[in-house]
Amino acid sequence: MSGFLSLAGLFILLTVLLGLVRILRGPGDDQRLMAVQLLGSGGLAALLLLGSVIDLTGATDLALLLALLAAFAAVALVAGLGAGSASLGDQGQGSAPGAPGRSPPPARHTWP
Repeated sequence: MSGFLSLAGLFILLTVLLGLVRILRGPGDDQRLMAVQLLGSGGLAALLLLGSVIDLTGATDLALLLALLAAFAAVALVAGLGAGSASLGDQGQGSAPGAPGRSPPPARHTWP
Protein backbone atom coordinates (compact mmCIF):
# COMPACT_ATOMS: atom_id res chain seq x y z
CA MET A 1 0.00 0.00 0.00
CA SER A 2 2.85 2.40 0.72
CA GLY A 3 4.16 1.85 -2.82
CA PHE A 4 0.84 2.98 -4.27
CA LEU A 5 0.75 6.03 -2.00
CA SER A 6 4.31 6.91 -3.03
CA LEU A 7 3.42 6.69 -6.72
CA ALA A 8 0.29 8.77 -6.18
CA GLY A 9 2.31 11.38 -4.28
CA LEU A 10 4.93 11.56 -7.02
CA PHE A 11 2.23 11.89 -9.68
CA ILE A 12 0.68 14.77 -7.77
CA LEU A 13 4.09 16.41 -7.42
CA LEU A 14 4.49 16.20 -11.21
CA THR A 15 1.16 17.95 -11.72
CA VAL A 16 2.26 20.61 -9.23
CA LEU A 17 5.43 21.07 -11.27
CA LEU A 18 3.31 21.57 -14.39
CA GLY A 19 1.28 24.14 -12.47
CA LEU A 20 4.47 25.98 -11.59
CA VAL A 21 5.37 26.13 -15.27
CA ARG A 22 1.88 27.53 -15.98
CA ILE A 23 2.41 30.25 -13.36
CA LEU A 24 5.73 31.28 -14.83
CA ARG A 25 4.73 31.12 -18.51
CA GLY A 26 0.95 31.33 -18.40
CA PRO A 27 -0.70 33.30 -21.18
CA GLY A 28 -3.24 34.99 -18.93
CA ASP A 29 -3.79 36.02 -15.37
CA ASP A 30 -6.82 33.78 -14.96
CA GLN A 31 -4.74 30.71 -15.85
CA ARG A 32 -2.09 31.81 -13.39
CA LEU A 33 -4.71 32.12 -10.67
CA MET A 34 -5.92 28.59 -11.34
CA ALA A 35 -2.32 27.35 -11.31
CA VAL A 36 -1.84 28.94 -7.87
CA GLN A 37 -4.88 27.01 -6.67
CA LEU A 38 -3.45 23.84 -8.23
CA LEU A 39 -0.16 24.40 -6.41
CA GLY A 40 -1.99 24.79 -3.12
CA SER A 41 -4.25 21.79 -3.39
CA GLY A 42 -1.64 19.60 -5.09
CA GLY A 43 0.99 20.46 -2.53
CA LEU A 44 -1.49 19.74 0.22
CA ALA A 45 -2.33 16.32 -1.23
CA ALA A 46 1.33 15.45 -1.85
CA LEU A 47 2.27 16.39 1.69
CA LEU A 48 -0.50 14.30 3.17
CA LEU A 49 0.26 11.27 0.99
CA LEU A 50 4.02 11.32 1.34
CA GLY A 51 3.78 12.23 5.02
CA SER A 52 1.70 9.15 5.67
CA VAL A 53 4.16 6.98 3.70
CA ILE A 54 7.23 8.05 5.68
CA ASP A 55 5.26 8.41 8.95
CA LEU A 56 5.91 12.14 9.35
CA THR A 57 3.60 13.52 12.03
CA GLY A 58 4.10 17.20 11.21
CA ALA A 59 2.96 16.77 7.59
CA THR A 60 -0.68 17.41 8.53
CA ASP A 61 0.16 20.72 10.20
CA LEU A 62 2.34 21.76 7.29
CA ALA A 63 -0.41 20.79 4.82
CA LEU A 64 -2.94 22.94 6.69
CA LEU A 65 -0.52 25.86 6.63
CA LEU A 66 0.00 25.40 2.90
CA ALA A 67 -3.76 25.36 2.31
CA LEU A 68 -4.12 28.61 4.24
CA LEU A 69 -1.28 30.26 2.31
CA ALA A 70 -2.72 29.13 -1.03
CA ALA A 71 -6.07 30.70 -0.16
CA PHE A 72 -4.39 33.98 0.79
CA ALA A 73 -2.30 33.93 -2.39
CA ALA A 74 -5.42 33.51 -4.51
CA VAL A 75 -7.18 36.37 -2.72
CA ALA A 76 -4.13 38.61 -3.12
CA LEU A 77 -3.88 37.80 -6.82
CA VAL A 78 -7.57 38.53 -7.39
CA ALA A 79 -7.27 41.80 -5.46
CA GLY A 80 -4.23 42.75 -7.52
CA LEU A 81 -6.03 41.96 -10.75
CA GLY A 82 -9.05 44.00 -9.67
CA ALA A 83 -6.90 47.00 -8.76
CA GLY A 84 -5.04 46.79 -12.07
CA SER A 85 -8.21 46.68 -14.16
CA ALA A 86 -9.80 49.53 -12.21
CA SER A 87 -6.82 51.78 -12.79
CA LEU A 88 -6.75 50.91 -16.49
CA GLY A 89 -10.47 51.50 -16.84
CA ASP A 90 -10.17 55.12 -15.74
CA GLN A 91 -7.43 56.00 -18.21
CA GLY A 92 -7.60 56.49 -21.90
CA GLN A 93 -11.28 55.85 -22.48
CA GLY A 94 -11.68 59.05 -24.48
CA SER A 95 -15.10 59.88 -23.06
CA ALA A 96 -16.02 63.26 -21.74
CA PRO A 97 -16.77 63.75 -18.02
CA GLY A 98 -20.46 64.18 -18.78
CA ALA A 99 -20.73 61.09 -20.98
CA PRO A 100 -23.43 58.54 -20.20
CA GLY A 101 -22.43 55.91 -17.71
CA ARG A 102 -19.98 58.13 -15.87
CA SER A 103 -20.83 60.23 -12.86
CA PRO A 104 -19.38 63.71 -12.52
CA PRO A 105 -16.44 64.15 -10.17
CA PRO A 106 -17.35 65.09 -6.60
CA ALA A 107 -17.35 68.77 -5.73
CA ARG A 108 -14.34 70.01 -3.82
CA HIS A 109 -14.95 72.04 -0.74
CA THR A 110 -12.57 74.80 0.18
CA TRP A 111 -12.54 76.13 3.68
CA PRO A 112 -12.10 79.88 4.26
